[in-house]
Amino acid sequence: MTDIRRRLRAALFLSMFASLPAWADDVSARWLTQVTAVSASSDTAARGAAIGQRLDALGIAWKREDFQQDGQSGTNLVADLGGPADAPLLLIGAHYDRVDVGHGATDNASGVSAVLELAQALKARPLANHRVQVAFWDLEEKGLLGARAWVATAGRERPALYVNFDVFGWGDTLWMMRPAAEGDSLLVAALRAASQHEKLGFSPGDQYPPTDHLAFLKAGWPAVSFSLVGGDEIDPILAVFGGGKPTQVPKVMQVIHSERDTTAEVDGARVDDALRVIEQGLRAWDASITP
Repeated sequence: MTDIRRRLRAALFLSMFASLPAWADDVSARWLTQVTAVSASSDTAARGAAIGQRLDALGIAWKREDFQQDGQSGTNLVADLGGPADAPLLLIGAHYDRVDVGHGATDNASGVSAVLELAQALKARPLANHRVQVAFWDLEEKGLLGARAWVATAGRERPALYVNFDVFGWGDTLWMMRPAAEGDSLLVAALRAASQHEKLGFSPGDQYPPTDHLAFLKAGWPAVSFSLVGGDEIDPILAVFGGGKPTQVPKVMQVIHSERDTTAEVDGARVDDALRVIEQGLRAWDASITP
């Protein structure tokens, strides 16, 4: 794509965004309240109950889907936000289970709470060309079992796109996993334009830690994943997952899967900006679909 075409697309996206309502001032506070509620218990069922209570408060119908995968039992939570009856499906999700240490606030009550905020926005103003469901996966920490069970279910509808959230706890940069073949797609271009508008860092790429999006990609289904972290953490995180030893261990690697994973470590200062960017990107992507 030429530089001129990029600029034209960016201008088009920003003109679309200007007409969108701003996220409410209390988004970050509400996100933190939800992170606190989900991470208050070590019991997965209680974490799921906190999610269900929030969905009930939003008037969003949801259900439990029990599953068996690799000899283990779990429960995914699935909510339908509605949309045009015959439209393709946009699926948005995050895992709600945690490891045995810490409280799982960053990993992954932060991602769960981001999905709940996005669900509220998309219910209030539905997409024009997609139905939307949100899902909360169990047993991610045991090998992506909840997401894998979803994909493996016979007759399961293939989504037009799966959007994952994992570790959305602090920082100045929206980190996006997108397949290498996708490159600077319309979605990526829209997110980049929106990030510039919000003065938020944006780092898309095909290198990213393993999480639930992989279950979809391995099935040949389109998927992306988002984290909110410090921009200076990304390269060291990738170094750790690549078996290296960075000079400075990034905060993420010090917090997740440890006793430090509590609400004391999260910071929602840029959560509202990051979620607005993602909403804008998804709306631009949705608008590009011909009904």
